[in-house]
Amino acid sequence: MTNDETNPDFAEIGRKLFAQPCEFIWATAKIGELPPMGPAEIAFAGRSNVGKSSLLNALTGRKALARISHTPGRTQQLNFFALGPDPNAPLLRLVDMPGYGYAAVSKEKVAGWTKLMQDFLRGRASLARVFVLIDGRHGVKDIDGDMLKRLDQAALSYQVVLTKRDEVKKGLIEKTVADVQAILRGHPAAHPDVIFLSSHEGEGLADLRATVARLLFERDRTIFAPTQIG
Repeated sequence: MTNDETNPDFAEIGRKLFAQPCEFIWATAKIGELPPMGPAEIAFAGRSNVGKSSLLNALTGRKALARISHTPGRTQQLNFFALGPDPNAPLLRLVDMPGYGYAAVSKEKVAGWTKLMQDFLRGRASLARVFVLIDGRHGVKDIDGDMLKRLDQAALSYQVVLTKRDEVKKGLIEKTVADVQAILRGHPAAHPDVIFLSSHEGEGLADLRATVARLLFERDRTIFAPTQIG
């Protein structure tokens, strides 16, 4: 890793960042019971069963950091994970949000999750970016578009991450990304870059890690001091 602030190696910084210890620290279904704000946070949103848990596990190199289930709606609360040597003072927090859209629960519970997410997105100053996971096989569906509009209304920076790259024909990958980028041009809070990855094969994970490293660098350059990430 280079310490040259004019030309940081974000790929290497990202690799070292996500090689740090990571552990579950907090879960809540109530906005009034969130952990105190502190380090920067990045959240992962997506429709039910899009692969958020698989991505969190792959991103951090763990097999069971986040629970994987084939039952839509399994993540029923905001789950917080601390990344760094000290879970009480982590370098970064990862937030796994409840899946939106279809879930095998009552409409009342889905409505409750929706309000929880909206309140969280609008009132969390430490939230640096939301990564919106969208199934790369199907592109932006109406339910995804609704989520993007909510994020625009919250004036919160977000970036689309397409999943299941390994299940998309190679000849369609560039077109899939271009189609999503065209849609995002109509969303003011969206980051223009789209990441297409496969949690199963590992493709694109380095790009996401580097993106997070760049994001943290832009917020606080001291986080990458040798004493923080070795």
